[in-house]
Amino acid sequence: MTLSLFFVVDGERVCYNPYVNEKEATALTNVFDTLTERGFIAQCTDADEVKKMLGERKVTFYIGFDPTADSLHAGHFIALMAMAHMQRAGHRPICLVGGGTGTIGDPSGRTDLRKVMTDDVIEHNCECFKRQMARFIDFSDGKALMVNNGDWLRKLGYIDLLREVGANFTVNRMLAAECYKQRWDKGLTFLEFNYMVMQAYDFYKLNGDYDCVLQMGGDDQWSNIIAGVELTRRKTGRAAYGLTNKLLLKSDGSKMGKTAGGALWLDADKVSPYDFYQYWRNVDDADVKTCLSLLTFVPMDEVNRLSALEGAAINEAKKVLAYEVTKLVHGEEAARQAQAAAAEIFAGQGSDNMPTVEVSDAVGKKLLDVLNAAKIIESKAEGRRLMAQNGLTLNDAKVTDVDYVLSAADFVDGAAVVRKGKKKFFKVVIA
Repeated sequence: MTLSLFFVVDGERVCYNPYVNEKEATALTNVFDTLTERGFIAQCTDADEVKKMLGERKVTFYIGFDPTADSLHAGHFIALMAMAHMQRAGHRPICLVGGGTGTIGDPSGRTDLRKVMTDDVIEHNCECFKRQMARFIDFSDGKALMVNNGDWLRKLGYIDLLREVGANFTVNRMLAAECYKQRWDKGLTFLEFNYMVMQAYDFYKLNGDYDCVLQMGGDDQWSNIIAGVELTRRKTGRAAYGLTNKLLLKSDGSKMGKTAGGALWLDADKVSPYDFYQYWRNVDDADVKTCLSLLTFVPMDEVNRLSALEGAAINEAKKVLAYEVTKLVHGEEAARQAQAAAAEIFAGQGSDNMPTVEVSDAVGKKLLDVLNAAKIIESKAEGRRLMAQNGLTLNDAKVTDVDYVLSAADFVDGAAVVRKGKKKFFKVVIA
């Protein structure tokens, strides 16, 4: 049985058919199939065995999150959603916060050394992560666990680590890992070189303490995950598996989740629910299906229908995407408010009199150049001053980068709203 839900998005009536009881419906199928259909899986050790295991019994698995900031960001989103799908199918997640590994910093995907954080900062960031994860994961009645690897890594003596773990790693094998290759030319510190060993020890520890048999994470973690699988198998003789999800990338291969102001944080104090909503409302047409599949619980039949829309009709899909993602991260009320604010601003109600300015060839040009040519600012010097004072917004997102380049995603239905100061609104339309 299904139930058709209707809701109003930017003044339009939008419908899709989610499961009446999604937890129950998801549990009827193997979650491996769900993750595959929605496009999560990048690599997996022993894929047939993992699929069989997930279909036959309740599995304890873990994903690690290093507390490099006081908020999770869009890059963590896929991992959180994969974890939520697993839990809905009856499996038990362990959210591992890196109070120990965070003292070193993961070199994966980095070309420079991460900033070393104090213990107080690490502890604060871990607490912030816990609050945000609770929006995605049900921690009641032991349905999920949250543990901190600082509880064991900080107590592990260096000689103990060398004797117990170090003997299971070969230096030449470690240097062959992609995460280390990327740092080789600029210099890989011995501090970072130990990261793989510490993460591998996490899996070994969780396997022994909680019967955790599966480590999951982003595909940039493949080398570290393999190290943990092999260490656990050697030390215990027990089953251990690894599975990675795809990274959040645009169709052109670049990272998704970057805004004019920096990272797309999940903390409302860093990125407002409205700005968060607008980011997903403005994604490229080619990225709609990926985002709906990976970042929402909209059933795949509806994902396929929405992503097949063309021309102006694809905006229906973007409105559903923006609403659903914002609801997951910030709650239903915040999503409704962001939706209403977007409708109000783009209906011309952001001020009593919003003039419309037509521009041509704006995409690919610097924002300041376009605003100067359109006479919205008298000079680029004025624009730079406004940016320095947080007085220039694009689609209600503050722009502080003087070199910000406009993209097609900045123009919703061919228009963008620029606010100069507190009260001067301009609708910029591509001619």
